Amino acid sequence: MARFSQPVAGEIRNGMLVVTIDNPPVNALSAEVRAGLMAALDHAERHGDIAGLAVTGAGRIFIGGADIREFGKPPVEPHLPDVLDRIETFAKPVVAAVNGAALGGGSEVALACHGRIAGEKASFGLPEVKLGLIPGAGGTQRLPRLVGRAAAIDMIGSGRSVKPEEAVRLGLADKIAADPVAAAIELARGMAGAPLRRTGALAVPATDTAAVEAAAKKVLSKARGQTAPAEAVRLVKAAGDLSLKAGLAEERATFLRLRDSREAAALRHVFFAERAAGKVEKLDGVAPREVKTVGIVGTGLMGAGIAVATLTAGYRVIGVEQTAEAAAAGAKRIADMLDKTVQSGRLAAASRDECLARLTVAADAGELAPADLVIEAVFDDLAVKTGLFQKLDGIVRQDAILATNTSYLNPDEIAATTAHPKRVVGLHFFSPANIMRLTEVVDCKATAPDVLATALAFAKKLGKLPVVAGVTEGFIGNRIYSAYRREAEFMVEDGAEPEVVDAALEGYGFPMGIFAVNDMAGLEIAWARRKRQAATRDPKERYVEIADRLCEAGRFGRKSGRGWYDYSSGGRAVDPAVTALIEAARAAKGIAPRSFSADEIVTRLLKAMADEGRALLAEGVAARASDIDLVMINGYGFPAHKGGPMFAAGIV
Repeated sequence: MARFSQPVAGEIRNGMLVVTIDNPPVNALSAEVRAGLMAALDHAERHGDIAGLAVTGAGRIFIGGADIREFGKPPVEPHLPDVLDRIETFAKPVVAAVNGAALGGGSEVALACHGRIAGEKASFGLPEVKLGLIPGAGGTQRLPRLVGRAAAIDMIGSGRSVKPEEAVRLGLADKIAADPVAAAIELARGMAGAPLRRTGALAVPATDTAAVEAAAKKVLSKARGQTAPAEAVRLVKAAGDLSLKAGLAEERATFLRLRDSREAAALRHVFFAERAAGKVEKLDGVAPREVKTVGIVGTGLMGAGIAVATLTAGYRVIGVEQTAEAAAAGAKRIADMLDKTVQSGRLAAASRDECLARLTVAADAGELAPADLVIEAVFDDLAVKTGLFQKLDGIVRQDAILATNTSYLNPDEIAATTAHPKRVVGLHFFSPANIMRLTEVVDCKATAPDVLATALAFAKKLGKLPVVAGVTEGFIGNRIYSAYRREAEFMVEDGAEPEVVDAALEGYGFPMGIFAVNDMAGLEIAWARRKRQAATRDPKERYVEIADRLCEAGRFGRKSGRGWYDYSSGGRAVDPAVTALIEAARAAKGIAPRSFSADEIVTRLLKAMADEGRALLAEGVAARASDIDLVMINGYGFPAHKGGPMFAAGIV
C-alpha cells in the first residue's frame, strides 16, 4: 500500500489505484487530504500500468466537506478547485466510490470524477447555504450539467441531501452497488481507452423554464432575507449561459465574498455553538445511566409528542392517564401522530408498527414500576406536579430518574418534596415535542451528575439539541421571551401597532412576529402566569394591561378565532376592536402615541433579549452566550443567519 499523505493511501486492485481517504471523524478535505489526492494523481500519471483510479472514504463517510479546523485561517495549497480541475482533466478515468455521505466538497469531488458509484448508504448534498455560503469548488456549475438546473437549484438552494435512488434517477450517480469500490473499479476499467465523460464539458440539459422558476421560487420563499440561497439560484441559472471557466470564476468570487460576510460568520457561530452545547465541565468522566423504558405521565399534545419522539428513538414507552377513557384517547393521539410522521416521509410504515408494539398507555400509575426514566407532562401547577412526584416515590425504583417538563415552575421546589431529590431533573420540551429540536435540560440544585448526564444522553438520542440551563423562572428561553414580549408591549402602548411590530420582526428574518406567535401559542397561558405573579409584582414597575384585556374579552388567540388579530375569515387580519382597545389603554394612562421605525423596533427588541441574556450569564443560569443564541434560534424562531441575540449584540 502506498501512502500519499497521512490521511490518504492507495493500493492497486485489478490494475486500478484505489485511493482511500481516512481522516476521522468525517474524512474532511483538509490540506493533507487535498495534497494526498494530488500525489495519488501524480503517482497514477507516472505509472503506465495503472489504468485509472477509484476514490473512496474509510468508514461510513465518503467525504464530509471542508475541514472546520481551517475556518478563519489562511488558505493552504493545493486549493480544492485546483484539485478538482486536475481530477476532471486527468487523462485516466477517475471514478468516485461513494461509500457514505458526500457533503459539500465531498459532492464536488464526486462531480469532478468521470463516474460515480453510490453505495447503499451513500448520500449526496451541498449544504453550504446552511453556513451562509454557496459551493466554492464547482458545485453550482457541475451539478446542473448532470441533473439540470431545476434539480440543482432545489439541492443547492435548500442544502438537502439525496439518497442513492434519487441520485441515480437525477443522473448524479451512475448506479448503486453493495460494494461501491468493486463497482467503481469495473466502471473505470470499462472507461479505459475511451473518451471520458468530463462533467465540465457537458452542456447543461435543456430544462423547462417554468420548472426552473418554480424551483427558484420555492428556495427564495424560504430564505427570509438570507443571501446565500439567492446567490446559489443565480449561479445555477448562469451555468447554462456561461462557459465552465467563466462560471467557476464567478462562483469562486461569490464564495469568497460570502465567506467574509456577517451572515456566514453568524451561521459559523451557530455551527460551533451546537457542538459546544450540552458540554458540562462537571460531567467529564461521568457515565450516563442506562435507559430502556420511559414512562410519560400525561398524554395530551405535549405528552403524546414526547412519546412519539421517544418511541421513534427506539425506547419502550409507558404512558399513564387518570382514566381508562383518557388512556384510550392518549393512545390514539400517539398513533395518529405516528401516522402523520409516516405520511410526511420521516418514518417508515414498518417502523410505525414497531413503535406501537413498544407502547403501553394505561390508567394505572403502577404500570410505571419498570421505568428507568419518568417524564411528567401534566398541567403546569406546582401542587399537581409535586403530588405526582410524591406518588411516584412509592412506585418506581429508587434509581429511576424523574424529569419535570415544567415551563415556568421551580423544579427545585418539586424535587424538594420527593424522597430522592438527587434523581430529579428538568426536561423542558418545546411544542410540538415530536418536531421541535430544542430541549432545555434543567440542572436542579440537587440533581446528581449522572442524572444530568443521563438526561443529556437521552435528549441527544431523541435527536434533540439539548441546552443545559440552571433554575430560574422560565429557564433560558421563556425568561428571555418574557423580556422580549414585555418590550414589544411597551412599544404597542407607546404607539406601535401590533402588526407594525410583527412586520419589522418578519423583515428582520423571524418567520412570524411576536404577536402572531402569541396568538398561535395561546394567550391564556401567559395570562395565568401574570395573575399568579400579581401579588408579588413591584407596583413601581411598568405593566401593560392590554394583553389582560384581550383575555378578559375571550380573545385567546387562534384557538378562539380572535387574539391580537382576527382569524374568523381563516387568515390573520388586523381587528379594529383591538385597535380600539389599545387606544383606550393609552388614553387611560395619558400616553400620546408616536410612530416607530422598523429599525427602532428591531433594535429595542434585540437589546431587551441581549440584556436579559447578560443577566442569565451573570447568574450562571446559562453557561455560554452561544447557548442562549441556540435556544432563541431553535425554540423561538430567531433567524439563524443573524446568529442569535447575543451574537447580534457582540456577546460571544
